Amino acid sequence: MAKTWLITGTSTGLGRLLTERLLERGDRVIATLRRKGSLDDLLALHGDRLQILTFDVTDTSTMRDAVSQAFTTFDRIDVVVSNAGYGLFGAAEEASDEQIERQIATNLTGSIQFLRAVLPHLREQGGGRIIQVSSEGGQIAYPSFSLYHATKWGIEGFVESVAKEVAPFGIDFVIAEPGPTATHFAEGLDRTPTTTIYEDTPAGELRRALASGDLAIKGDAGNTVDAIINITDMPNPPLRITLGSTAYDSISHALKERLESLEAYKEVALSADRDEVT
Repeated sequence: MAKTWLITGTSTGLGRLLTERLLERGDRVIATLRRKGSLDDLLALHGDRLQILTFDVTDTSTMRDAVSQAFTTFDRIDVVVSNAGYGLFGAAEEASDEQIERQIATNLTGSIQFLRAVLPHLREQGGGRIIQVSSEGGQIAYPSFSLYHATKWGIEGFVESVAKEVAPFGIDFVIAEPGPTATHFAEGLDRTPTTTIYEDTPAGELRRALASGDLAIKGDAGNTVDAIINITDMPNPPLRITLGSTAYDSISHALKERLESLEAYKEVALSADRDEVT
């Protein structure tokens, strides 16, 4: 049976490709984007199975109105995909206040408000599934991506909590965590002004590697999108799905290190209890 999807951030990258694949298999998509025109070719090809809404996730009022319109257009929306976002690249102290505010407003606050906007509609229709597109950067951290990581770690914590709140209403979540993938993510980076202070630090090393194109990009966008669709079609998907060998290896390593550190300092942790407890 064909599904109806509501997807943010569909003008490029995984959002655009996800929209294409879903329409090709016969599903219906309500695609949102900030600028008109980037999906006109798909609209001409697929007709009324594609609906386009234009809004910026940082404009909460307009976004809420658009979400209500989306749920009014179709009797039911089966899957909601929160995908809008971008990366801010540079050492933390190099970023301007405006860059920091925009990164958080788009990736974190915008995603939170979008999910809050869809929840009442999903609850009223008796349930639904939400895919939050995060990244391996929601569980690990690279230098020069501190603000980006802050938003991804933040949205993952938000989703994990909300998933417990809304499970009784038949609403479930999947957090998709792709690793480096061949999309236009790097081209869309917002870069901080560079300083010489970090030239000989890990932040500077990553900056040079990114500029030279020496970073290995193992993830395939098509395979990543197919994996997201397949996991969404499962009756009982996991809360998190890691996508790509780089993401699997890096997250696995980080979790093992974290667990080893936790166990190594178990006595310190327990020493913080009240004396009558210990």
